[in-house]
Amino acid sequence: MLRAASLGYTLAMQARNRCYDAGIARVHRVTAPVISAGNLTLGGTGKTPLIEWLARWFLERGVRIAVVSRGYAAKAGGPNDEALELEQKLPAVPHLQNPDRVAAARTAVDQLGCELILLDDAFQHRRIARDLDLVLIDACDPFGFGSVFPRGALREPLGSLARADVIILTRADMLEPAGRVRIWDRVQRVAAKAIWAEAAHVPIGLRSASGTTAPLEGLSGLPVAAFCAIGNPDGFRHTLEQSGVRPVGWRVFLDHHHYSADDIHSLTAWAEGLEAAAVVCTHKDLVKIGVDRLHSLPLWAVCIEFRFLGGQEAVERRLERLLP
Repeated sequence: MLRAASLGYTLAMQARNRCYDAGIARVHRVTAPVISAGNLTLGGTGKTPLIEWLARWFLERGVRIAVVSRGYAAKAGGPNDEALELEQKLPAVPHLQNPDRVAAARTAVDQLGCELILLDDAFQHRRIARDLDLVLIDACDPFGFGSVFPRGALREPLGSLARADVIILTRADMLEPAGRVRIWDRVQRVAAKAIWAEAAHVPIGLRSASGTTAPLEGLSGLPVAAFCAIGNPDGFRHTLEQSGVRPVGWRVFLDHHHYSADDIHSLTAWAEGLEAAAVVCTHKDLVKIGVDRLHSLPLWAVCIEFRFLGGQEAVERRLERLLP
């Protein structure tokens, strides 16, 4: 049954892509360069850290930029969790969320004077023309169990990677070099012209809801309770282990979960029952909770930084072509 449903979904995606390739479906261009960061699979691949890295790269070169996204899972009239996270990290960068991303991009250019648009999670959004397509592949599950949704986690067939200009293997530090080579060999069969890069999400410290920071080493050896509501919980678990943090308890919520008062009470009772010394989550979770403590326990977000392990120079050469 899932295979049959996947076949129908695949045919629909292929027909849609052919319409754009043939010019039957209209592609709209805005009067500024557009860079898309997206992925081929469902779930988290680390797009938000990449968007932050790209934003800082262009800001350092004096380029006025804006981030444009659909605003998936946002409460009515408010920003979603990715927008809240980027707002804290990049307060000077406007983030426009609108299902009509063409209209949002035009607003950023015409009304805000932005010189470059960063599209978040837009590889499948082909209605807006882009000058550079970056696609992220997560080392935890690079090819979505080998099948298109709903049988697997691919948003569209693997051959769609042929549209990508840059393909970045995220959390590459989770694999041995031979494992990375196997993934690249498979990618090359469908995207031989794409730039290949590898990156890691490096933990750099702790942050509280009020903005206090602390070194990660402060949690080493302590009993810590950990929770998250992200697309790839295994990635967060890897980040904690990489930091020397060994959780005594672990809870996972659905991606984009909106934390209620009952959730906070439940998490507090759970962590206190574990006799934890602190509670940790991702920054994406912390911006939705907005408190420094769960009763007597300090609540910290683990902050990460996007770092290239290879291919950075080639990626930057492509970015330099888009400088005003």
